[in-house]
This record gives sequence, C-alpha cells and structure tokens, in this order.
Amino acid sequence: MEVSHKGVVREVVRMAKAWTRWQDWAEVVLGVVIALSTLVVSTSTAAAWTMAVLGVLVALDGLWSLAAPGMVAGEWIQLVLGVLLFIAPWVMGYTAMNGAAWTSWVGGVLTVVLGAIALPVANLAHKGMAGSH
Repeated sequence: MEVSHKGVVREVVRMAKAWTRWQDWAEVVLGVVIALSTLVVSTSTAAAWTMAVLGVLVALDGLWSLAAPGMVAGEWIQLVLGVLLFIAPWVMGYTAMNGAAWTSWVGGVLTVVLGAIALPVANLAHKGMAGSH
C-alpha cells in the first residue's frame, strides 16, 4: 500500500485542526461520565471526590487537546490520569464499592487506551505544524 505525500499532508492538516479529533471528544465524554457516575453508584466521600476530580481532569484535558491538537503533552497527561484513575480504588480504599471501583477501573483503562491512540496522532499534528512555520 503506497501513500502519496499529498495524502499524508492532507491527513496531518486535518489532524492539526482544532475541535476535530474523535479521540479527544471521546476523552471529554468519558471524563464527564466518570465525574457524574458518582451520582448513581454507591461511593464513599473519598471515592466520590477522587472520581469527580479525576473525571473533570480527564474532560478538561480532552478539551485542551481539542483546542490545541499539536500539544503532545496533553496526551501524556491523559495517560497519567488514566493510570491514576485505574489505581484509585486501591489507593483510596474503595475496592469494596463495586460500582465505583469498576467505573474507575474501566474508565482508567479506556482513558489510557484513548490517550495511547491519540498520542501518535498528536505527534503527527505537532510535526506537521512545526514544518509549516
């Protein structure tokens, strides 16, 4: 499969456009779902605060990545937030609260996966933007 230079350039330009990457929109939605899940699952105070804060941070980082698609740091932050969300039930002591714990575990894995998918895309957008100066 041969890819033309023009096709690659077009794809980089598309990825560098703000507010267009599906990965970042998915991160925003996921963060909101995690933050709001504390309203429907049984939690402790520590679990509720942990999930709400991490969920909001995931959503805000997704918005940051949408606004500045060439900022690779946002995707690394997303990966770190996903790991923190995944380990939160053990660290904050809410593994016995099935709804909260599973929301954190699944949300953490999905956050890491989305960040990992978006990382090479952000790198390409960054390189494409650097080459256009």
